[in-house]
Amino acid sequence: MSVLDRFRLDGKRAFVTGGSRGLGREMVLALADAGADVVLVGRDVASLERTPDDVRAFGREAVPVVGDVAVPGECEAICQRVLDEHGPVDVLVNNVGGRREATPVEECSLEDWQRLMDLNLTSVFVCTRTIGGAMKASGRGGRVVNVASVNAFVAGQIGGGRHYETAKTALLGFTRAVAVDWAPHGVTVNAICPGGFMTEANQRWARERPEVVETFRANVPAGDYGEPEDLGPLAVYLASDAARYVTGAAFVIDGGYTCW
Repeated sequence: MSVLDRFRLDGKRAFVTGGSRGLGREMVLALADAGADVVLVGRDVASLERTPDDVRAFGREAVPVVGDVAVPGECEAICQRVLDEHGPVDVLVNNVGGRREATPVEECSLEDWQRLMDLNLTSVFVCTRTIGGAMKASGRGGRVVNVASVNAFVAGQIGGGRHYETAKTALLGFTRAVAVDWAPHGVTVNAICPGGFMTEANQRWARERPEVVETFRANVPAGDYGEPEDLGPLAVYLASDAARYVTGAAFVIDGGYTCW
């Protein structure tokens, strides 16, 4: 067997939250290129209609699901529906999240704090409990990949929206703890910690707060933001047999941003 064969995902099914745009879309395409069928969930109907066609171009099955996993009850219903109609799932990518708002802590309402924590943390818990729990119960093993952030290690320079740092730091703790619990069952749980990538969200920041974007770029040793497609190969690795012995780990991919 070639070492590259261990990266193949033929016969596997992946479930990716926020899979129709940005980093999620690139991970979906990379997983499909490696051989996986994909179920992707998102709120944006237009992008959910486009991405499946790109997946099918690889000869893989694509199932789009419209919904908002940031709403806990809706997230539970989506996960159960996916298991009932499209299971079993071999790879779970918890990608949904984002800063979205840069409200200072002293001005953030309790309701907004909870809503944003549901987006960045509770959604991961619900998907992991339901989809990942089914992997554990099946005895077949599986892969859980949580998308955290370099802001789990360093505070962002935006000056607000600290729900994001809080949730992403907690997500690393959740990743390590569940990895320990599920390792004996063949389910690995790992995290990807992206730095700056020029997704739609950061393109919006570039228009609205160009000074923030330029300050960040100036602090990246590699000299620029990453491109979304840079993340796909790492997702494939963590989803594949090549990462069989990797669990509880956090992989930083940031052009060296957190090195200084």
